[in-house]
Amino acid sequence: MHHARIGLFGIGLDAYWPQFKGLKPRLEGYLGTVADRLRRPGVEVVNLGLIDSPPKAFAAGHRFRAEDVDLIFLHVTTYALSSTVLPVVQRARVPVIVLNLQPAPAIDYPAFNRMGDRTRMTGEWLAHCGACPVPEIANVFNRARIDFHQITGMLHDDPECWREVDAWIEAARVANVMFHNRLGLMGHYYCGMLDIASDLTQHCAHFGGHMEIVEVDELAALRRSVSAAEVRRRVARFRKVFDVQPDCPAAELERAARTSVALDRLVREHDLGSLAYYYMGTGNEENEEAISSIILGNSLLTARGVPVAGEYEVKNVQAMKILDSFGAGGSFTEYYAMDYSDDVVLMGHDGPGHIAIAEGKTKVRPLRVYHGKVGRGLSVEMSVKHGPVTLLAVVQTVDGRLKFLVAEAESVPGPILEIGNTNSRYRFSIGARRFVNEWNQHGPAHHCAVGVGHWAERIDKLGRLLRMEVARVC
Repeated sequence: MHHARIGLFGIGLDAYWPQFKGLKPRLEGYLGTVADRLRRPGVEVVNLGLIDSPPKAFAAGHRFRAEDVDLIFLHVTTYALSSTVLPVVQRARVPVIVLNLQPAPAIDYPAFNRMGDRTRMTGEWLAHCGACPVPEIANVFNRARIDFHQITGMLHDDPECWREVDAWIEAARVANVMFHNRLGLMGHYYCGMLDIASDLTQHCAHFGGHMEIVEVDELAALRRSVSAAEVRRRVARFRKVFDVQPDCPAAELERAARTSVALDRLVREHDLGSLAYYYMGTGNEENEEAISSIILGNSLLTARGVPVAGEYEVKNVQAMKILDSFGAGGSFTEYYAMDYSDDVVLMGHDGPGHIAIAEGKTKVRPLRVYHGKVGRGLSVEMSVKHGPVTLLAVVQTVDGRLKFLVAEAESVPGPILEIGNTNSRYRFSIGARRFVNEWNQHGPAHHCAVGVGHWAERIDKLGRLLRMEVARVC
């Protein structure tokens, strides 16, 4: 597993240390506080301490590059020369967040002015003047064409500041996940869906990662090796995880179980972190058996962090993986209908759902046909948990680049279409009518991903780290 690595350094001026007793240890204490706040599971912090001279700056740049950091936090502890900053960031070549964090809400002016000793007073002032060099640093970064982002606030008792720090770290962690993700591609596009076609090279260019072509024939071959005992155990798991409806034939459950076990082996064999698929299998009985019994197994995979998108929707499986990596889930969805009476949009999709973010237990229902597709079998019916949700689409623009399209909404209770598909009702702050018009204006594919919670701020930061446009509808 590849953990995100976060770089941290503070800045100061070496000329100050002999002049102002105790200033350097005090600033190092500030930096230690920041380091403690950055540490968390799945993230490694590389703390290089105070950089207070150009030679140390060059060494720090080389060190960060050698340590393969994903993001750097620059803690501005006091005034420092921009020449002690630029070489660090130039050499590291990763995004930088400037932390302009004051140690207290304000200087204690009466106590300060009673100190009497002007040298001590200057030292005390320097312990609070982190804001001083930020314009100088910003000027030099701009002229050097270095992207940077700022957080201005207080070192202590400033929840807004640390919420933003957390958002940047989470964005960097998700960017790291996407860079190392192995996306499986099985089958082909759904014939005629021109909107979902996408440039795979652009996906690698924007997100990193690897595209692994896998064959339906391999899945069919793996099904042959699944034992009767494995089938029984998987059927038992289905009954535990899902709300299997009484009219589900035992033979269909066994068929789905065989495919589910084979899917798990396929994912392990190719070390897949996500999968986009579509196939008909017409004329090849084994392939058709595999594809028409795939939904339950794909739902289990999606729920455990290997999102699976039908209709070979590469853009959408990337959006699903992003939401899942943030801890939001990430279920495949599209417009189903408008409910003008309740001012909501009904959204869902056939195929796998993210059962970990379902409202209640996901139902399994038998279908005589898969609408518009070959086969028959079992499907899942669920609604996304009631409460805040985020919709995310990866959009390929007219110039071929990728961008994020995001909207925050509420999943609300109410009647759904009980047709064996995922189904939810979403209410938007700008109203259903305006949401649909503004979302469509960006030209997304007709699919998107939905996750629980509001994540637009972190998606915006992920976009900045990946240098991708982020369009927010609401």
